[in-house]
Amino acid sequence: MGTAAAAAAAAGEGARSPSPAAVSLGLGVAVVSSLVNGSTFVLQKKGIVRAKRRGTSYLTDIVWWAGTIAMAVGQIGNFLAYTAVPTVLVTPLGALGVPFGSILASYLLKEKLNILGKLGCLLSCAGSVVLIIHSPKSESVTTQAELEEKLTNPVFVGYLCIVLLMLLLLIFWIAPAHGPTNIMVYISICSLLGSFTVPSTKGIGLAAQDIFHNNPSSRRALCLCLVLLAVLGCSIIIQFRYINKALECFDSSVFGAIYYVVFTTLVLLASAILFREWSNVGLVDFLGMACGFTTVSVGIVLIQVFKEFNFNLGEMNKSNMKTD
Repeated sequence: MGTAAAAAAAAGEGARSPSPAAVSLGLGVAVVSSLVNGSTFVLQKKGIVRAKRRGTSYLTDIVWWAGTIAMAVGQIGNFLAYTAVPTVLVTPLGALGVPFGSILASYLLKEKLNILGKLGCLLSCAGSVVLIIHSPKSESVTTQAELEEKLTNPVFVGYLCIVLLMLLLLIFWIAPAHGPTNIMVYISICSLLGSFTVPSTKGIGLAAQDIFHNNPSSRRALCLCLVLLAVLGCSIIIQFRYINKALECFDSSVFGAIYYVVFTTLVLLASAILFREWSNVGLVDFLGMACGFTTVSVGIVLIQVFKEFNFNLGEMNKSNMKTD
């Protein structure tokens, strides 16, 4: 027993466990933000469709601007959530926005949502609950000094170089030729940029804690915060551009669903390399998170892959009666 306790203490050394109130607040903000973000693609798509009918730019459409404002509000909410709880706890909750967006799209855009789509919505929500239960609740990086050390880690620097190279290839060579016909091109660009936006958001929250302190580290904290803000701003602008390009060419709910899976996977990978939040996760919780993410992904597949199948419970009952 003593050995197990010592091992647990060693595993948790240097990790900060937020208070239950902070975790609850962070989770609440993350859930609301995911729902708001789930509406953004639908509202922006609706604005783009309305603008095309009028033969004008979508920049003049009030519904598109409503979606853009909703996106800004959702991102601010995510920023607040990332400063309160670990990244691996916040990011997967974006799944809640997928069923919400699909339901909203069925009303505003008249996109189909059959019985399998509704089952997918239920699975996505259930998987999100499993993710919440098993995600780590403690922070592995709690100070500016730790953040600087992690940012200069050769493994993370190497990962960022690979991401930058892939982004350059996608933006300047692949997207102009294949972007309008292959949804994965725009999704890959936006998702790879998540490797910068989410760690930058988390880092800004950590660096901001030391900016207003009257000590030598405050100047370094300010410089770090400004650099991360610049990276975050550039990433968001590029993401915003390619999200709207994708919405001009593809179904909003299909884009939102695939985007969630790819974005979440890449963000969790970047966060695992940078923040090492997985180091405090036991085998049971790791398997629980894997099952939760799989459940969410299956739910999203049900929402999207079978959306063109035009059947409901009434038709299924009629088919069973004919068979009998």
